[in-house]
Amino acid sequence: MGIDLGILEFIQTYLRCDLLDGVMPVITRLGDGGILWICSALFLLMFPRTRKAGAAMAVSLGLEVLCCNVLLKPLVARPRPCDIDLAVELLIPHPEGYSFPSGHTGASFAAASALFFGKNRFRIPALVLAALIGFSRLYLYVHYPTDVLAGALVGIMLGWLGNMLVMSIGEKLHEKLHVSV
Repeated sequence: MGIDLGILEFIQTYLRCDLLDGVMPVITRLGDGGILWICSALFLLMFPRTRKAGAAMAVSLGLEVLCCNVLLKPLVARPRPCDIDLAVELLIPHPEGYSFPSGHTGASFAAASALFFGKNRFRIPALVLAALIGFSRLYLYVHYPTDVLAGALVGIMLGWLGNMLVMSIGEKLHEKLHVSV
């Protein structure tokens, strides 16, 4: 936990400024409840050309909720840094639940990775936003770096898995439709 706290202390000491104090809460809110990613998936599902990408995002997000929120958070039960060091002023309301892994980061990387592995044209902006959301959780002192790293790694794996599941099911459906016609 020493390196985790060292990184958080560095951010609080050297990166904290009025500009980022205003920007980081906005960025982190983009990840609240995964709503931006869910809406993006629903939007992509509306169009035949992007339907597979939307489905891959939706599957990845569902897997992320199960893996991070249902399994890992209660299993590890790690308190948040803001629960340990009460001297740091929070710029957002105190979050509920446990710290490990970062759900904001996990959902963001699951959705962005589904786009990445599906070679969707929005993959780079999505990955940049996912990284910004992950960093915002550190800046706002609500997660440890290892929480964010774990969330990113789990998200990437689930983004890959979600993409592979959708592509596999799509191929099987395509084969079935062509054989039965």
